[in-house]
Parts: sequence; C-alpha cells; structure tokens
Amino acid sequence: MNPPAIEPMDAQRLVREIDEELRGRGTPDRAMHDETYLKSELKHYGASVPAIRAVAKGIASRYPAPSHDEVIALANALLATPVHERRLATVELLDLYSDRLGPADGPVVEHLLRDAGTWALVDGLAIHVVGRLVDHHHELGSMLDRWAHDGDSWIRRSALLVPLRRGEGDFERFSRYADVMLDDKEFRIRKAIGWVLRDTAKKRPDLAYRWLLPRASRASGVTIRGAVKPLSAQQREALLAAH
Repeated sequence: MNPPAIEPMDAQRLVREIDEELRGRGTPDRAMHDETYLKSELKHYGASVPAIRAVAKGIASRYPAPSHDEVIALANALLATPVHERRLATVELLDLYSDRLGPADGPVVEHLLRDAGTWALVDGLAIHVVGRLVDHHHELGSMLDRWAHDGDSWIRRSALLVPLRRGEGDFERFSRYADVMLDDKEFRIRKAIGWVLRDTAKKRPDLAYRWLLPRASRASGVTIRGAVKPLSAQQREALLAAH
C-alpha cells in the first residue's frame, strides 16, 4: 500500500484559515488592553498568547514536514498584514519549523526583528528562532557581533538574548556584549542584561556574581535589581554595596 500523499502548503489558503481562527479567538476588550499595554501601532484581534500558540501548533501538526520555501512563503504571507496576532503566530511557526531554517535566513529574521517594535515579538524571535539558528550554524556569530553595535536598540537587545538562553549557553559572548552595553541608556537594554544575568544566576550563581561584582558601579539599577534576585543574601549585599 502506498503511503498517503503529503498535502503541500498553500500559503494563501492557510493564512486565510489562520486569520479567521485568530479573529475567532479574540475579544474587543482584550484587543484594546493589549494595544494599550504594548503601545502597539499594529491592529489587534485580542487573542491570548496560549490561543495563538494553539493555532500555530495546529498548523504544525497538519504539516509536520514542510519545505524551507513553504515555511518562508507562509511567514511572508502572514506578515503582509500588520496584525499583532498574525506576527506572533509567525514567530511561533518559525520556532516550530526552526529545523527548516539555515544560515541564509539570518537576514530574513533580522528584518522581522527590525520590523517588530515590541518585546512581545522580539524576544521570542531572538531567544528561540535566532538562538536555534546560531546553535546549529556557528558562522552566524559574526551576525550577532554586528548586532551588538547596531543603532537599533531592539537589535542590540536581541544580540544579548541570543547567546544565553534559559541561563545556559555562551556566557563569554554575552559578557562581551553586555560589558559594552552596561552604559546604554535604553531601558530595554538594561532590562535585558539584568534578565540574562538573573537566569544565569539561577543555575550558575557564582558565574553571574563574579562577572557583575567588578562592574556593579557601572550597571543601572534596573540591571542590578534583576540580576540579584536568585543570588545568596551575602552576594546580593555585596553587589548592592558595590553599586
């Protein structure tokens, strides 16, 4: 018996289905709240993050092995309309299909990051999508080096988040970027450094503490407050005193 034929992805048809489902899962009250909370210029349907993830997972279960070109076509079709939920669904789908992406897709994801304009889209792209790309294609490290000095603060934030996911990974690369950005005036940069140090401190407290202690006087209060939470009382007191 021949195996069942694999249905090819029809990007335009899928986008219509996804859009309809996202609209159906949203509410006007939530749309208004999310637009205000995220200070977003995008249209909002008011669907929750779990609902958006469920939609993306439904697509991935129907199409477990699309081609690279099919994934990119679907992403581009979703992004063609400036709707927050469609863009977040794109992030989720790129995460689910990350094994289909390669080094040549670095500029594609960079474009998405530059166009995102909010942590709600940037952080997932950086941590999950770009993070996995760099894990499997080390030559993309030069792209991160460039991002760390970019004029766009969302790109700089992405450079900080990519190398050290969930407190593990390339602390040496993160430390090089963070050392340069400790004096950055952007809140989103200061917050990101503290976030990564906090996650590092949960699993490698001494590493985070030793790195931050000689730099504590340069670090912002936002960075310090985020970083010290998982540390011992003695380490917290030493960092706060040095700050």
